Amino acid sequence: MKRTLVTGGAGFIGSHLIDRLLTRGDHVLCLDNFCDAYDPAEKRANIAAHLQHPRYGLIEADITDHEQIAGHVARYAPDVIVHLAARAGVRPSLDRPFLYERVNVHGTLSVLEAARLAGAPRLVFGSSSSVYGLGAAAPFCEGAPLLTPASPYAATKIAGEALCHSYAHLYPLQIASLRFFTVYGPRQRPDLAIRGFAERILRGQPIQLFGDGSSARDYTHVDDITAGVLAAIDRDHPGHELFNLGSAAPLRLGQLVEAIERAVGRPAIIERSGDRPGDVPHTFADLTRAAEHLGYAPRVDFHDGLRDFIAWLTPRVRGAGAPSSGAR
Repeated sequence: MKRTLVTGGAGFIGSHLIDRLLTRGDHVLCLDNFCDAYDPAEKRANIAAHLQHPRYGLIEADITDHEQIAGHVARYAPDVIVHLAARAGVRPSLDRPFLYERVNVHGTLSVLEAARLAGAPRLVFGSSSSVYGLGAAAPFCEGAPLLTPASPYAATKIAGEALCHSYAHLYPLQIASLRFFTVYGPRQRPDLAIRGFAERILRGQPIQLFGDGSSARDYTHVDDITAGVLAAIDRDHPGHELFNLGSAAPLRLGQLVEAIERAVGRPAIIERSGDRPGDVPHTFADLTRAAEHLGYAPRVDFHDGLRDFIAWLTPRVRGAGAPSSGAR
């Protein structure tokens, strides 16, 4: 039984992780500021059941307020901190680079310093496959040089990993940086492609595809991601470690749309546009290191996971007044 503090614990991945932490008997403190990156009501719905749990606590705070964060960490005295709070997404980072730098870099430094001051022994950092940028050979290996980030978001995640490395080098902190590869599943953020495409197809609205359809992503179900995070929480290893958490089974954009059409039960209306700045042509996780050291093995088949997601999403879209014909 651990005392775990989860920053960003009301979000998509964080709320799923807390489900599993509470199920296995841990005490959990969720720290979230319910920012307006998307509707805060969705995040509050994610944690509605958690609020009734006797081993769960919630603090509304901003990770960029380093004095406040240090106080909360010192009072809770966690065995492990899982740092998931961040401004996420490639394209919004092009419009708001200073916000991304403040939250993702300054905020991560704030959490690391709070961990150091409180003597927290272990930290797990939620990084991203975006760090590999434009130059990495597929499949992406943790040892690849990170010299070509394609967006401010990617650059902030590289900076976060660098801070984790320096703190693990200087202080008695065990830190694992986990590079998440395109996570999907129930509670997925509304700005991500699978949800955006599925919502518009359900409503009979056109979807916009960028590029020639050959881009590919390593889509990973949230249940597999949280399994990897739990393994990192429980791993006893000094210093800083890096792990990919993906599916190692990338899908091209055209294949993704076809799979969503089948799961929804209606065809997509497709509009095509050119490539978008900040996007990378493909992502593909090498899972050798995660398998060896974390026992990580993705178990959710993409098509099964997509059906699970569509079953969660459909009543929410229908409740918003979508047309009823054509959906299963």
